[in-house]
Amino acid sequence: MKYLVVGSGGREHVISWRLLNDGSADEVYVAPGNGGIEEKYRIDVGVTDFEGIYSACIEKKIDVVIVGPEVPLVEGLVDYLQERNVAVFGPSARAAMLEGSKLFAKGIMKKYGVPTGQYHEINGRKAMLSHLDGVRSFPIVIKLDGLAAGKGVGIPENREEAITFINTMVGEDTRVIVEEYLEGEEASVLGICDGETVLPCVAAQDHKRINEGDTGPNTGGMGAYAPAPVITAERLERVRREVLQPTVDGMKAEGFPFKGILYAGVIIKGDNIQVLEFNVRFGDPEAQVVLPLMEGKLGDYITAAIKGKLSGMSLSFKNSHAITVVMASGGYPGSYDKGKVITGLNQVPDDILVFHAGTKREENNILTSGGRVLNVTAMADTLRAAASKVYNNIDLVSFDRAYYRKDIGHRALG
Repeated sequence: MKYLVVGSGGREHVISWRLLNDGSADEVYVAPGNGGIEEKYRIDVGVTDFEGIYSACIEKKIDVVIVGPEVPLVEGLVDYLQERNVAVFGPSARAAMLEGSKLFAKGIMKKYGVPTGQYHEINGRKAMLSHLDGVRSFPIVIKLDGLAAGKGVGIPENREEAITFINTMVGEDTRVIVEEYLEGEEASVLGICDGETVLPCVAAQDHKRINEGDTGPNTGGMGAYAPAPVITAERLERVRREVLQPTVDGMKAEGFPFKGILYAGVIIKGDNIQVLEFNVRFGDPEAQVVLPLMEGKLGDYITAAIKGKLSGMSLSFKNSHAITVVMASGGYPGSYDKGKVITGLNQVPDDILVFHAGTKREENNILTSGGRVLNVTAMADTLRAAASKVYNNIDLVSFDRAYYRKDIGHRALG
């Protein structure tokens, strides 16, 4: 089998690694890929260049396309390829609105009984500032309606922080959701869906904030670990039964069945499980800990999902723990420099996986080319042992102004 993975981050690197290492694939191409992908398997085509992606499929005789990031999904890449008889894993543009519009997702949850927080819809900065005058308690949650690369959520602790977020992020015509602040512990549950059946993966927990102790600005994710102990086997079944399955059933009833990865970001407090948001693709960096733990062939599940044949299949995962720590460019998620030489990659022990994200190859060097640069990943019998493996070896790799959090997994490690 020949696969084409669309995307350039750590998520796409781990998907290609998994397909090659579990026997799913003979060849895996990545478009546009990054410095961790061999040059002969990188295709220099942007993720929204639909015509270029289709041409690559024809030229390389691709059997299945897997779309990594949300933007081409929301813009309709799956529909485009399906119309040209290319097998592709991911939701249609209409189904991808579960991530493309938070208001759409809230509407689906409300209509089909999926537990989530109360919310208000507000249009534009002026109306948002006016709404703020009536807010009596903080924190509140402010979400931009559309895609924002994981950075469109503000959780201001006071009126001043709220005004700063609004003035920085909310335009005159921006659609905004203001949600009640839900207390509890967050987790990510990814489900493989075929339009009717959904198979949940082991739960992960990621760390969105830039600094230790989950403080500072939101990022695309500074690390993750799995399994997340807050999601017990009983709670995982509840997430499948109360969140994932009703959403899949609802999308089918609406006339746009959901095929692909349905990612539920949930929050747990006591017996309450509520949805914070949906994503419609593998999480990044959650994929970097979920996929290494998966048993069997990823390609078998992807093919079954595309064909609507997941019913009767089951997912299983290794009785192990995985952790990934993001090495980022200094200054991220604000401004940062690119083009820093990365050294020490060849010194990392074989039992530690380094998935590339914001990197590129230039002659014989690997250079930084993004905010999140590398994902240093390990598995072990316990989370503490996996974390020790990463943190005992991460400094073998270096580049100017490299930054990483030193407390990934802290909620589980105590």
